[in-house]
Amino acid sequence: MDARRRQALGQPARAAVAWALASAGVCSAQARSLPGAFKLGAPKALAPQPLKPVVWADFLGLNAQLQWFPEEIARQQVRHLQALGLKWVRLALHWMLLEPEPGQLKFEGTDRMMALVQQAGLHSVVYVVGSPRFASSAPAGAPYADKYPPTDPQVFAQRMAQLAQRYPMVDVWQVWNEPNIPGFWQPRIDPEGYARLLQPAVQALRKAVPDKPIALAGMAYYSEMAGRGGLMLESLGKLGVFQLKLIACYHPYTAEPEGAQGGARDFLTHAPFVNKGLRALGAQQVWATEWGWSSYDGPKEEQPIVGEAGQAGHTLKRLALMATQDFDRIFLFTLADLDARAGVRDRRYGLLRENGARKPVYHALQRFLAICGPRLEPGTPVRFDGSAGRSGAAAEALPDGLVSIAWRRPDGKRVWMAWAHQPMNVSLVDLVGAAGAARSATWHQPVAGTQREVRIEAGVLRLDVGTDLQILVW
Repeated sequence: MDARRRQALGQPARAAVAWALASAGVCSAQARSLPGAFKLGAPKALAPQPLKPVVWADFLGLNAQLQWFPEEIARQQVRHLQALGLKWVRLALHWMLLEPEPGQLKFEGTDRMMALVQQAGLHSVVYVVGSPRFASSAPAGAPYADKYPPTDPQVFAQRMAQLAQRYPMVDVWQVWNEPNIPGFWQPRIDPEGYARLLQPAVQALRKAVPDKPIALAGMAYYSEMAGRGGLMLESLGKLGVFQLKLIACYHPYTAEPEGAQGGARDFLTHAPFVNKGLRALGAQQVWATEWGWSSYDGPKEEQPIVGEAGQAGHTLKRLALMATQDFDRIFLFTLADLDARAGVRDRRYGLLRENGARKPVYHALQRFLAICGPRLEPGTPVRFDGSAGRSGAAAEALPDGLVSIAWRRPDGKRVWMAWAHQPMNVSLVDLVGAAGAARSATWHQPVAGTQREVRIEAGVLRLDVGTDLQILVW
């Protein structure tokens, strides 16, 4: 998502996502569809098993727009980011602002931002987007020339190489942003056109900074192509793009943390399906370079209005789910609220207010990370009353509407993350801690900022599970 976006971006993915999987790549004849519409009734229980350990400082990053703020506010934003213990930022460079006229490059704001990031010891991924009018393929009189790709991809490639040489502190360069939607690619979505932009940019970057990884543009949603159907990542795979050894990126925005509106809970169907397809195509790294919710209060613009409390709750639940999946790195959108240059909705995605003050979502995330500790490892699924004698609590054994995720901290403490579609009572059995059978545990409410000690009686722990994410540690 972009601070300068001025038009609708299309609808979040709600229908089935089609992806062809074959051992050697994509084969359209073998395409299969994911489950689509949600049937009325209580949403299904979810018990995703984490696939690999997660180190939060390496896994979770933040988008940031530091160059748009006064220097002291930008420094305050970075201090707040560091207080979370996070190390990665994703930054945007707008070519039309850097070079409004041919050869007239304006680096002052970007130089200041890059110096700040470097001084703070942060890692960065930087994307370049937006054609200046002199280089744009926009027809004469088009109001937003930056939404069109450049007429000559070689000119764009030269600018990317020039930027990479000027800013050697950047860790990863990303080529364009969301070319699968009209907000960033006009007049029509064109995977072949993006591939023509990509290839010379990759060649120029590999020559200028051969040691730096390069990322594909982050595709909006699951990479559906507005106005033509299909997935852009799949189309790029057919064009051989993944032979360039690039990081694959997309932006899984959804109405609810678990997926589409109405309790569909399809995120844990769609994301694994896309990620498996990317791995089959040869992607060695899969990143979600944007995701999140706005705390805006209206008028309604696409995303349901959730407010500041909903932003905090949604963010923690989605973070818990994404940590269980095959992502190598994810970037929350965004560090701070934006000014009036952004639309009503886009202004309020920040963890911080425009003046640098911390929002409820910031405090909730800080508590979440403190409870989890710097690293979590996949844990043994908890068992529920009624599942005794079984090897583990299968998803079908969970109460309808419950989400259950089990981790283990390096200190031996077990961690259980849970929330429910509606408040419910659950009974956990056979709780074992670092020293055998546990007698007590701590039940954390990171959104509310409270916790309480709970007693385990005869190996059973009865808990009230609410609609916000809660964390049990024992």
